[in-house]
Amino acid sequence: MALKILTMLAGASVGGAETFFVSLTLALARAGLGVRPVLKPNPARQQTFSRAGLSYATAPFRSVLDFSTASVLRHTVKDFAPDIVLAFAGRAASFAPKGRHTVIGRLGGYYNLRNFRSCDYLVCNAPDLVRYVREGGWPAEKVFLIPNFPFVPDAPALDRALFHTPQDAPLAVALGRLHPNKGLDVLIRAAGEIPELFVWIAGEGPERQNLEKLVRDLGLGRRVKFLGWRDDRAALYKAADLCVYPSREEPFGNVVVEAWSCGIPIVTTASTGPAWLTRKDEDAIVTPVDDTAAFAAGIRRVIACKALAASLVSAGRRRIEQDFSEDAIVRRYSELFEKARLIEKASR
Repeated sequence: MALKILTMLAGASVGGAETFFVSLTLALARAGLGVRPVLKPNPARQQTFSRAGLSYATAPFRSVLDFSTASVLRHTVKDFAPDIVLAFAGRAASFAPKGRHTVIGRLGGYYNLRNFRSCDYLVCNAPDLVRYVREGGWPAEKVFLIPNFPFVPDAPALDRALFHTPQDAPLAVALGRLHPNKGLDVLIRAAGEIPELFVWIAGEGPERQNLEKLVRDLGLGRRVKFLGWRDDRAALYKAADLCVYPSREEPFGNVVVEAWSCGIPIVTTASTGPAWLTRKDEDAIVTPVDDTAAFAAGIRRVIACKALAASLVSAGRRRIEQDFSEDAIVRRYSELFEKARLIEKASR
């Protein structure tokens, strides 16, 4: 009988971790596991699960005194009888229900480890997060490294005319939360040094007003466009000549593997995750963090040399096939689930 996995998310309406929650939940189901997600109400995610034929439950995930969430989880566990509860990030982990199942917390960031006290094991998507949780007191045998895989549903290229972008202009696309950690101010300043470059920034977040002001102050309103949060990532990648990812702090870097899977060259920075993921000048152009001149130079290299761009794309696709395919990552999760279940069974 296939293992049954209850996946939990209490995250924001948009974000990389939230996107991967959906991707992994669907991938586990495609692999033949029994899966039931529990999530904060979100019409788009609920519709996605319904289209995939997955039953799901919703809960508010407000605070530790949120008895309605506890009730939803209690009834879901009783009805579904999961072997594994996989909790995405700290808030969901803090609500993880007790029972005969094994609880695994999944970290994609430097979350407060107190929220994972009810977990039996942790999964981290990057080596530096493994270091972080081990230094926080977790024993090595209970911490596992499993990176993310890219899942970008195919779509035709977005029409550049929608955002007043010339067909023959070099176009860079940036995706992610508009937060200081993402370094998008570095990208905007770099665009100011490359007069022919157009930039699409797809995302939302607390830094939007500051970034828009910077664009106005630098007189870049004609060339730098804010698209808001987008779910048509493949359409954005296909419309652009390169992907740009100037993060200051990034434990993993979903955009890197997404760009590789979509066949678009990427210019990024040596923040923790991308520095681990990439092989400099082989599958990505990697520049120092917070170095506007170097980032601009990296962009120029890609748009000036088609052979370099093609080489980066080929190498990136090989990295997906070798290290970050959906099949490979789901297999690692399945092996962890089986191992955890056997260990917990033997200890009872």
